Amino acid sequence: MHDLGFAELEGELRAAGVSAHHAKALWRALHFDGALDLAERENFSPPLKRWLEAAVGEGQGFFLDAPELVAESHSSDGLTRKFLLRLRDGQTVETVLMGYDGRHTACVSTQVGCAMGCVFCATGQMGFGRHLRAGEIIAQVLHVRRFLHANQPQHRLRNLVLMGMGEPLHNYDAVMQALDAIASVRGINIGPSKISISTVGIVPGILRMAREARPYRLAVSLHGSTHAERAALVPVSAKWDLTELVAACRTYGATTGRRIFIEWTLIAGSNDSAASAARLAELLHGLDVHINLIPLNPTNGYGGTASTAGHAFQRLLRAAGFPCTFRQRRGLDVAAGCGQLQAAATGAQP
Repeated sequence: MHDLGFAELEGELRAAGVSAHHAKALWRALHFDGALDLAERENFSPPLKRWLEAAVGEGQGFFLDAPELVAESHSSDGLTRKFLLRLRDGQTVETVLMGYDGRHTACVSTQVGCAMGCVFCATGQMGFGRHLRAGEIIAQVLHVRRFLHANQPQHRLRNLVLMGMGEPLHNYDAVMQALDAIASVRGINIGPSKISISTVGIVPGILRMAREARPYRLAVSLHGSTHAERAALVPVSAKWDLTELVAACRTYGATTGRRIFIEWTLIAGSNDSAASAARLAELLHGLDVHINLIPLNPTNGYGGTASTAGHAFQRLLRAAGFPCTFRQRRGLDVAAGCGQLQAAATGAQP
């Protein structure tokens, strides 16, 4: 049922002879309250209750996305909590809740596994399972909100990043459908400026976001300043090379007027040299970007190590005029990197 947009929900009610006016109460229960048992809602009208009983209870294809909690871990500082959630078909995905000075951010998955194959990423090492439906993406956000309400009711979920398992722009339609519901003032109501979509560089998706004037923040995982440097880390570069990707970013920036966030995982001896920093500065010249430097999160399936040259790399980029910061790290002691909790729970060794 979380897969339905508000207009679609109204349409389903009309088709069943129920006033579309009741869609407001049902939508609020689903998307704002995160209700797990609609039958217990006292504010539902008798016609709406009868429709729900028939639609859900008699197997007309409607159901609530309420994934089962399989495993949970939390960091020693209490600021990061990671959930492994089981979907209806038995597949599992990861969702992370991160606390930053009184604000909370959810990092959610958009696919089971990932087809992009980035060599340093635990999710990329496990391969692609399937796309998530819009309802399965929304359900992760609702799970985190329920956790906060039960355990830290003084806090609310303020930010959302699509940077968990999977490549969001590879699952474009379901992702945008989910975000439309999540950003809706009728529901979860996380403002579009507080929602970030992180892509490894799906050029058609970036151009489509620009064309459709999607209001969400765009983060591009670059990781390389030449085609060879990037291709060694990000296999999708074989399909959309660095020149094509940067051109898409320029089109996006010119069309939307929005700043792009550039993600750069620093890997010793791979992409952390002064020459790499100089090439990156030249590559991004004229673009409104903020560069996020990310120390490598080690995985069993990749032999690279975190760079010790990060601050020198940062100084060079700042000297070239780019805002450049280190991403605040969370959850290292609970393997918060994408795919690591699932690997631990299943016994896989990515």
